[in-house]
Order: sequence, then C-alpha cells, then structure tokens
Amino acid sequence: MIDPARFAEAIRRFDEENARDPNTEIVDGVAQPRELVYAQRLSEWVLKLAPDASEPLRLAARCQHLCRWMIPRQSYEMTRAGYLRWRTELKAFHARKAGEILREIGYPEETVLRVQDLNLKKNFPKDPESCVLEDALCLVFLQYQFAELASRTAEDKMINALQKSWKKMTPEAHAHALQLSYLPREKALLERALAKENN
Repeated sequence: MIDPARFAEAIRRFDEENARDPNTEIVDGVAQPRELVYAQRLSEWVLKLAPDASEPLRLAARCQHLCRWMIPRQSYEMTRAGYLRWRTELKAFHARKAGEILREIGYPEETVLRVQDLNLKKNFPKDPESCVLEDALCLVFLQYQFAELASRTAEDKMINALQKSWKKMTPEAHAHALQLSYLPREKALLERALAKENN
C-alpha cells in the first residue's frame, strides 16, 4: 500500500532537487528548470501509459534524470566511447542520489532497490515496468525534444537515432508516437526512419 504522505514527500524532494537546474526551458512563455520540466513530463507519460503504475515506477519516473546537469556531457571526451561512459555513469549517479533521498524519508530497502533497478534499466526489456519507463522516455523525446535535436543533427544520424528509439518501444508506444503532432521536417524524418525499419 502506498503511504500518501511519504510518496508526496519523495516527489517534493525530487522536484526540489531538479528545481536547482541552472538550465531552463520555456514552457507557456515562462522559463522553468529543465530537469524539473522533464521529470513532470516523464511522470505524465508513465501515468498515461500505465494509470495503475506501481509506487516504485512512479518514483523512478520522477527521479530518472535527477540532477542531471551536475555531470555535463562536456566532462567526457566527445567520442562514442565517451558518450557511452557518460550515459552509464549518469544512470548510476541518478540511482545513487534517488536512493539517498528515499532512505532519508523512510522507504524500505526493497522499494529503494526496485526504484534503482528501474533507474538503471536492469532487466530491460524483460521487466514490464522497465518497458513502460522506456516507452515514456522515448515519447518525451519525440514530443518535446525531437524538433530541437533534428535542427542541429545530420539527417542520417537523426534517422538512425529514431530507429534505435523505435526498436526499444512497445506497440502501444508506437501508436501514441504516431498520434503526436510533428512539424513537416520531423514528420518526414520519422517516415523515412520507419520506411527503412520496415524494409
């Protein structure tokens, strides 16, 4: 059973940490901390995909990118190997920081470890909850980040990234993705990626 007060405190603490992000994103004309906005969007998608999502899954969604700005991409070499090392160490950092907060407010170790497993994407894609989280991550990307990334990325690289995301998504997430609104260029890129995927 969820302890509503403890759950609310966990969300408050995660949001409090992410509200410190010095990077901002304009939402409805107002500059807001980027990672706070990201966590809220990820939570929304998880609940849309799984209205009965478990407490650990809801917690994992809210802390998936916890304090991400503290380990900037530029602190690693700008190579494929550097990128992969950055991603791996980020996941461990998010999981560790989330665990500290959850323990501070009295979550049992079983719950803490489950949230961390989801943060670390352990047992993906065999774990159904990890699939929900991955779907939500991909849908946040497509809905909110795709256009900006496409504007500064070579088409072939963008198509490759779209194909990789598509392969990780479930059929339900594919259906949601196809219902999103895209600008003409992004729509064409997605169509090209899916055409190659189907060949």
